[in-house]
Amino acid sequence: MVSEAVERTAERIATMEVRGAATIARAAAEALATAAEESDADTPEALRADLREAARVLHDTRPTAVSLPNALRVVLTDVQGETASELRASVVETVDAFVAGLDAARDDLGRVGANRLRDGDTVMTHCHSTDALACVEHAVEDGKSISAYVKETRPRQQGHVTAHQLAELGVDVTLIVDSAAHRYLDDVDHVLVGADAVTADGSVINKVGTAGLAVSARERGVPVLCAAQTLKLHPDTLAGHSVEIEMRGESEVIEAGERERVGDIEVANPAFDVTPARFVDAVVTERGQFPPQAVVTLMRERYGDATTDPWAEPE
Repeated sequence: MVSEAVERTAERIATMEVRGAATIARAAAEALATAAEESDADTPEALRADLREAARVLHDTRPTAVSLPNALRVVLTDVQGETASELRASVVETVDAFVAGLDAARDDLGRVGANRLRDGDTVMTHCHSTDALACVEHAVEDGKSISAYVKETRPRQQGHVTAHQLAELGVDVTLIVDSAAHRYLDDVDHVLVGADAVTADGSVINKVGTAGLAVSARERGVPVLCAAQTLKLHPDTLAGHSVEIEMRGESEVIEAGERERVGDIEVANPAFDVTPARFVDAVVTERGQFPPQAVVTLMRERYGDATTDPWAEPE
């Protein structure tokens, strides 16, 4: 039986109380540590079964953000122990190392991305990405003056979070409605976005609206930078699997009373879209900057040619 703590974490991820790929990965990994500590299993086999059950509950919350299954893979694949107590301790140790690695990766990525930004540059952002923010943060620490046009990013308005955090860094921020992006691109030096997943062909899956922004930026000659830790590389796409695009509830788009007034209509609320590699100039990771077409090499180095789902029931 899954613990209440794991259920609460899953609910917080599903409702986007916990948002952002790296933050989701951290929460999922820490939930596995909690599951190990709260399990009363007295054999390693029983404890592994409890961990798999917890991982399945966490995995099913957000189908597009690959950092979630990748976090589960890392933890469940790396843990070891000949007794339940050894395995339990290994889970906690592995999760601690994983979380520390997330912080270090974001810092390293930020240093790489900051090298693309010059003193006086203006960026345009979409949604909220801690990786993208890290690039600006390090640029500011290097003494560069940066300004930003921040798209509000409907319907959840994650851009408001980005605007607040950039302003705290000392960035000159202008918040704009999503549909005004094309108008202000002539004043922009870089479009800077994050990613919920990057596929083997270099396509970027990010908050819906990213693809249209990238197409407009290409027309204006504005380079598009995607800041994404290697945790966001989607290894399943090596084998040709497509990435499921999460569809969220209509209540995020239209209130119940307004929905009734408008009448019998369909409401579509995709959370993400796919930006083809040809519209992306570079993918910035903690391992360096790569053209999107080279991401497949990096993906194989980290995940190999085949992936498993360690949360699945053993055959």
